[in-house]
Amino acid sequence: MDDEVSRILGENGVSPVVAETAGHQRNAGNDRREAGYLRIDADVAEAVRRGEAPLGYERHPGSGARETGALHGPPIGLRNRRIPTGPWYDGGVFVATTIRHSIECLILSPGGGLMIVGWVDDSDDPIDCLQIHGHGWKVVIDADHLIRLRRPDVEDELGRAAQKAYGFFGFLSLDAQAAESGPYAVGIWLRSEAFVSVPATPRLMSDADLRDVALTHLSGLSFFGNAIVETFACLDRGFGDGIVRFSKAITGRMTAAPYVERFGETGRRLLGSIIVCLYGKPEFLFLQNCLFAGLPGIDDYEFIYVCNSPELAEAVLREARSASLAYGLALTVVILAGNAGFGGANNAAAAIARSRRLVVLNPDVFPRDRDWARKHAELLHARPRDRTRLFGIPLYYDDGSLMHGGAFFEIDTGLSLASGVPQPYRMARVEHYGKGAPNTATRYTRSRPVPAVTGAFLSADAAWFGKLGGFTEDYVFGHYEDADLCLKSTRGGTVPWLHDLRMWHLEGKGSTLLAQHTGGSLVNRWLFSRTWLAMIADGLCGPAPRRTGFETAAPLPAAQDLDMTVPA
Repeated sequence: MDDEVSRILGENGVSPVVAETAGHQRNAGNDRREAGYLRIDADVAEAVRRGEAPLGYERHPGSGARETGALHGPPIGLRNRRIPTGPWYDGGVFVATTIRHSIECLILSPGGGLMIVGWVDDSDDPIDCLQIHGHGWKVVIDADHLIRLRRPDVEDELGRAAQKAYGFFGFLSLDAQAAESGPYAVGIWLRSEAFVSVPATPRLMSDADLRDVALTHLSGLSFFGNAIVETFACLDRGFGDGIVRFSKAITGRMTAAPYVERFGETGRRLLGSIIVCLYGKPEFLFLQNCLFAGLPGIDDYEFIYVCNSPELAEAVLREARSASLAYGLALTVVILAGNAGFGGANNAAAAIARSRRLVVLNPDVFPRDRDWARKHAELLHARPRDRTRLFGIPLYYDDGSLMHGGAFFEIDTGLSLASGVPQPYRMARVEHYGKGAPNTATRYTRSRPVPAVTGAFLSADAAWFGKLGGFTEDYVFGHYEDADLCLKSTRGGTVPWLHDLRMWHLEGKGSTLLAQHTGGSLVNRWLFSRTWLAMIADGLCGPAPRRTGFETAAPLPAAQDLDMTVPA
């Protein structure tokens, strides 16, 4: 388990491994009957809760211990959603069984997020579902909706050598708030109708914090087989949709009411709006202004900085005031209520832009070509509109080698072992033309249509950007939104282009990569693959795509054709 979940378990006083449930040892048939009596007779359940009867099946009128048939199997009806119920009467009931298990972590959030972590020894009797019962509601999580994962600590405790995924990890985005007061119980149902029900004390946290914890946990899971492939297969079974829906709701709330403050001259007509999303490092605002100020044509552009970290609002506003006084550029600062991710932040800035051209820029991108702003304006005037509606530029590493000369798509095929039989699984991947090539390799920097360009620098007609719906906000934090936008544009009839305006990109310097971002990238690649794999496979795969409109895209040359001479 990851450190954050382990910390939560420690705070709740729960051991990561519970060898065996305490209490009466009875057979599975009695366990099933016990559940039935507690459900069909509230008086019996209340008597058990008060300690007046040790077991429901001993107290139930007219049946009890004489009963030989099972009353109820696993819960039937709606699953993986919140279901209102009558008064909750199972509080404190501990149904004992020989099923070895542990419920280690139950987290709820005000926006309907629910995360559960635990394990169960279901080697001989597979799990059917989990049931979480609170005051006035319950939810049944289907086994297919759970991520089953390796737990070496449980394997050691159980002394099992077989390759069995004992751990489980569930996440739901419920349609109503679940974080209510009162007792909780978690039931584990097996396919044979055996079950165990234990009281649980959930931890309550904010929606954003729960998203971080869930994605952090996702990034560190262990599987039998390729971790990325197995994670994707699990995301396909409903887990991914829950994370995406939950995160998108957070993004909507974060961008609903931004604080906007403008600095510098605002009366002149602007050619373009340069949008920069700050990732926790406000100092890059001043640095960019220093390096962009004074360049030919830069006065025709405004800068819009979006702060995804409200705790840094005062620092960002202070940097903006200082930069505006020092360099005289038109600046606007947008403060969001929290981390809305790349898509949400840039869309919020685009909504208040004062020009008809949007230039999306990373905070760690700086001009290599001093005439880039003037050339950008000339390009828009001289080239056909279908070649400038959406385009990118070459980006360079700090050692002078090429980082990005346009992007293309590949499809990887991995094998999932979850079913016990190797099953092929296809996943889309984004690659860059000429990555690492010397700056003399002009075949990668010439103007041409390309399958995609990077969001580190992306120039788009504002009306076309709006017609495409902007960046898709389903992606978590940031990754694949740029490729997604390019594919939406291609589907709409305009292919992306690359034009030779050069900039430096100090990749990774403008942000701090955390474990939740790694988890978000897994979800994003899965979502991107599910959305676009069919279109990519239909003539858009590889460095020389067959699809109409990309015939002039430059293929990757053989290694011996590269000029590896580094200029002085």
